[in-house]
Amino acid sequence: MSVIKKFRITKIKNSKPLISLRKISLSFKKNHLILDNISLDISKGQVIGLLGPNGAGKSSLMNLITGVIKPNFGNIIINGEDITQYPVYTRTKKFKISLVPQIGGYFSDLSTEDNLNAVGEILIKDPKLRKMKVEELIFKFELDAVRKVEAKFLSGGMKRRLVISMSLLGDPEILLMDEPLAALDPQTIQMLQTIIIKLQSDYNLSILITDHQARDLLVVCDKAVILSNSKIVAEGTPSELMKNENATKYYFGDNFKFK
Repeated sequence: MSVIKKFRITKIKNSKPLISLRKISLSFKKNHLILDNISLDISKGQVIGLLGPNGAGKSSLMNLITGVIKPNFGNIIINGEDITQYPVYTRTKKFKISLVPQIGGYFSDLSTEDNLNAVGEILIKDPKLRKMKVEELIFKFELDAVRKVEAKFLSGGMKRRLVISMSLLGDPEILLMDEPLAALDPQTIQMLQTIIIKLQSDYNLSILITDHQARDLLVVCDKAVILSNSKIVAEGTPSELMKNENATKYYFGDNFKFK
């Protein structure tokens, strides 16, 4: 049975966006343009999908938000504050940004429980509160059976659950997910889709997620953005994108069907 998203947040009336990218341009070296005049708003509690061919700038956009790289031009605004010049540690702590990377994100030789404790020691100073939070996440993500298993021995799906649970230790408001559905079997993808939808409903997180599994990604998104040739060529709800000529031309092709 497919995962069903019961509602889609397309916009919030009379509410300023949580994240605003304003006329962002990024280039590597002089002649390699990655992003060209990109503007995008993400509301509180909204799930936005990023789609596009390899090299379209999806991961770069996430790296700009975290501060790993800086734009050549434009501004990044969170909660009305321009953070373009803020370093990574200030952004993640002050604005509660967390990242689920495409690869890794855990300590291979540590157990599931020790991975959570290691990050928890950095983010949660109170030992009792830390223990309570770790146990809560182990329960919520059904990790109890593998709590003593070293991360390198976990299945692909369990590793993703672990990394997502680790990303929640600091009670983030913004969660960036880089290809969380890649290289997984259909049942594991469905499990992760359910987790992403519950992250939105249970934690009211704003989630920016990118993946090449377009059909699987659209299931969990309120809206999606398609990047191609350094620009946003289409954006809208999944049903709107199915009718968008640019979406078909630059990314989906003629034979793609969402449902």
